[in-house]
Amino acid sequence: MAQIDFYHLTRSTALAVLPELLGRVLASDRRAVIRCATAARAQEIDEGLWRATSPLWLPHGTQAMGHGPWQPIWLTAGDDVPNGATFLFVLDGVEVSDLSPFERVFEVFDGHDEAAVAAARRRWVAGRAGGHDLRYWQQQPKGWARRR
Repeated sequence: MAQIDFYHLTRSTALAVLPELLGRVLASDRRAVIRCATAARAQEIDEGLWRATSPLWLPHGTQAMGHGPWQPIWLTAGDDVPNGATFLFVLDGVEVSDLSPFERVFEVFDGHDEAAVAAARRRWVAGRAGGHDLRYWQQQPKGWARRR
């Protein structure tokens, strides 16, 4: 079963918080895949990660760039995981039917979007029913607070 961490954004966008989270993934010698709702959103995240300053460099790729097996971070609007990632970042309320390849899942959702909050609640219930280890993090003025 996967550990699923729900990141409830209240002060920032997903693009603003991804660099720090992804930096930790890379520091732990892990690989990640980021699933977006659309190819345009994946391109937006791609461009934003190239501009990130902390950490200074987040090596990543997309289908347009190719070389999937070499990419520590893979951005996609599909189900592809060419880099063998065991960490999954889910954006935009994307539904993921099979979590079995992943040891950790990051559900990142916008707390100002009622539809996104409702969808995250449904995924929480489904995750609990599936026997996954669930954690909920709420963004605070300085960092994250784990809530129960």
